[in-house]
Parts: sequence; structure tokens; C-alpha cells
Amino acid sequence: MKFEPWKKQAAEAAVELIQPGMVIGLGHGSTARYALLKLAELLRSGKLWDIQGVPCSKKVEEEAKTLGIPLTTLEEHPELDLTIDGADEIDPDLNVIKGGGGAMLREKVVAQATRHQVIVADHTKFSPRLGTSAPVPVEVLPFGWCTHLRFLEGLGARVSLRRNPDGSPFLTDQGNYVLDCWFGPIPEVQSLARKLESRAGIVGHGLFVDLVDEVFLAGPSGLRRLTR
Repeated sequence: MKFEPWKKQAAEAAVELIQPGMVIGLGHGSTARYALLKLAELLRSGKLWDIQGVPCSKKVEEEAKTLGIPLTTLEEHPELDLTIDGADEIDPDLNVIKGGGGAMLREKVVAQATRHQVIVADHTKFSPRLGTSAPVPVEVLPFGWCTHLRFLEGLGARVSLRRNPDGSPFLTDQGNYVLDCWFGPIPEVQSLARKLESRAGIVGHGLFVDLVDEVFLAGPSGLRRLTR
């Protein structure tokens, strides 16, 4: 719980970037949720208006509707002004690992459609090299999913199938499985991303390379704002 005030501080600072008339991406995860709550508060108070959001997951879509945040789709707005999202790990080049909540594929689609991608996190998510403290989630088709194990292990990963508390495989919003891959510190993030993308049956992964424009990090020493 000690991290929650920092997560809230980072998320609410990023919300200050939102201007009336914007179409924004609504990120998935515990830190991005603070941005969602702050946005709903500003809309209710009339301090912000004429906002539409594109949710990055079914869970975020349901919560945004409950909070009264107007929603739209990428079909209606294929280019977004701003997206605020969280991350599992961030490196000095502002590359990130995402997917702890299993929404990385939709999050990446939204990120690629966004003019300005903002990541919010507490200071513990910052790392000298991706893979130091977080696994890389890899989303795979259920068909033949086990064939990817040796491939991923051949790339240096320790791999496990993500499961629900009852032991059943975790399913993404697309109905796919997630393989959590512990690589350790990754020397060449771009190269690994390309190798993952070349494999049939791997439909997405949590390496977000050259997609983030700005990061808000909060911790004991205050708020840091990092830009590319």
C-alpha cells in the first residue's frame, strides 16, 4: 500500500495534460486507474469537458462507463491525442515492459495510434535495463501454444504459462494465452522484439520500443518528468 500515493501522484499529474476536445487512450492497470478516476472527477465537476476515451481493455471500458466517461472507438477516431497508461518496467530510453494485467496487445494498438504516449508509475518501475525486474509477457494463440516454449527458451527465457487462481489458463480479451518470459537484463531490446514478432502464433508481446514520449515517476523524492 505504501506505493499507492506515488502511483496516484504520477497519474494525476499526467491528467493535467488533458485538454477539452481531446480523444484519449485509457490505459489498463492499477496506476492508470488513478488517471481514470481523476478524469471522471474533472468531468463531473465541469473543470474538463468534451472528452472521449478509447479503453485499452474490457475491464477499463466497464469502469469508464460506470464513471460516466464518454467513450469512442479507434474506428471512429483512428488517431488519438494522448494516452495515459502504466508500465511494469521502464528503462532510461523510455522503452517499457507492459502486460502484467494481460492487456498489452490492445494497449500497443492504442499506443501506435497515439500522438503522445504517457506512462505513469512509481519510482520502483524504473530500471537500468528492461528485464531486470519484470518478465516479458508474450501473447500466443491457444492453438499450438506449447510449441513456443522451446523457441522462447532458446532466446534465453525462463517461461511459464500464466494461470488463474483456479489453475486454468489466463485468457486475454482476445481469448489468447500469455507466456511470462523471464529473460533477465535484456541487452538488445529492439532485436528481441523483432524476433518475437517474426514467430507465427505469437500475436503480441509486452516490449514497447520507441512508443513512449513521456514518463511521470513519483517516489520519496517527489515527482520526476522524463521526456524522449
